[in-house]
Amino acid sequence: MHIIAKDGTRLHVREDGVLNGPPLVFANSLGTDLRLWDEIVPHFPNHRVIRYDKRGHGQSDVPDPPYAMGMLITDVETILDDLGVTGATFVGLSIGGMIAQGLAVKRPDLIARLVLSNTAARIGTDDLWSKRIETAMHEGMEPLADGVMERWFGRDFRAGPELATWRERLVNTPVGGYAGCCAAIRGTDLYTPTSGLRLPTLAIAGSEDGATPPDLVRETADLIPGSRFALIRRVGHLPCVEAPEEYARILSDFL
Repeated sequence: MHIIAKDGTRLHVREDGVLNGPPLVFANSLGTDLRLWDEIVPHFPNHRVIRYDKRGHGQSDVPDPPYAMGMLITDVETILDDLGVTGATFVGLSIGGMIAQGLAVKRPDLIARLVLSNTAARIGTDDLWSKRIETAMHEGMEPLADGVMERWFGRDFRAGPELATWRERLVNTPVGGYAGCCAAIRGTDLYTPTSGLRLPTLAIAGSEDGATPPDLVRETADLIPGSRFALIRRVGHLPCVEAPEEYARILSDFL
């Protein structure tokens, strides 16, 4: 289905599981779409599982960049309000985790439990994101692909045949959507607002994550009193792809 954002952008949304089950929301990373969670969803048949494509990704519309983090937060706020969802468990990975932090601050009624996967209150530097935006806009996604694959996946996964699928998905990400979300990350520092959160929180990290290393993830988790931290070995930035069984087990234990 598509839900219309406040600025008229169509956002692609998918629901699985049972309509009256506990709501479980997934927000994916930069350069991926809602298929990021394909191996995780079957583990939660009794939940109302909600996934969506960020603006500029997947089957959602691609407005002209740049985007702001507040815009991405408002998008998912609109989705959950349209679906009548409150008190959800929100699982956000990478930029999805930044969106999760911002939404938990803005609309605490929407999120009862928070899962911050391979993310941080601030990711990267202004210069890093500006260079990626410039490369994407002037040369396309292909020159970025190999470096992203090294940051995304552990050595074992990179040696296997599935790597090609994820590389292709990244390269096929609309340039405007990728650059727009890079700009949103570049302009975001959530250390202060996140430190004010008081809700059950789980942080998940991959030992070989080259984008948000475990220490960075733990530092963000430590901003929220009582948070839990889980490290998955021999995986990178997308442990839900590399180790879906372990990822689902960790999430189930938290729930």
